[in-house]
Amino acid sequence: MTEPGSATWLSSPIRTARLVLRTPEARDRAAFIELFASPEVGVYVGGPRPRDELERAMPDVPLRRPGLFVAALDGEMIGMVTLDRRESERPGRMGPDVGETELGYMFLPEAWGRGYAAEACAAVLDWFADERPDAPVALRTQTANNRAMRLAARLGFVEVRRFEEWGAAQWMGVWSRPGRSRPA
Repeated sequence: MTEPGSATWLSSPIRTARLVLRTPEARDRAAFIELFASPEVGVYVGGPRPRDELERAMPDVPLRRPGLFVAALDGEMIGMVTLDRRESERPGRMGPDVGETELGYMFLPEAWGRGYAAEACAAVLDWFADERPDAPVALRTQTANNRAMRLAARLGFVEVRRFEEWGAAQWMGVWSRPGRSRPA
């Protein structure tokens, strides 16, 4: 694997103290629907999607693609972490010549407040840093999302800019493996 989009994204699951980060499986379908239909989860990501729409549209094996990690606790999906390329036309880029990988995550509300998102995101960041040692990772969130802002700081993201997108103030931070310099 050299970058998001590669066909050989994850050869084996990533294991943490409590979680397994793996590719999606058919058994995750109901959890994906719950995640995308949840009003609590949707607050800062454009709102929940209608459950009946998700039931019709969600494939039997949900969202299997490079860059998507299911966070599973005791075999059950509790959330997901993503690494994606940032589209060049969207606001908030590090720079025109900087290839950007963006970290994203969503967890079911019953998993909140237990450190699972921090554990999963840290493991994915470490894995990515091993695969792409010199590649910075960006994280963007609404400034109003206090939980995401705290998690970004806990993970070691450093603010590089604020901007407006989707009618809300956004925050962008960048992460590089501790001990490496961060992009300007």
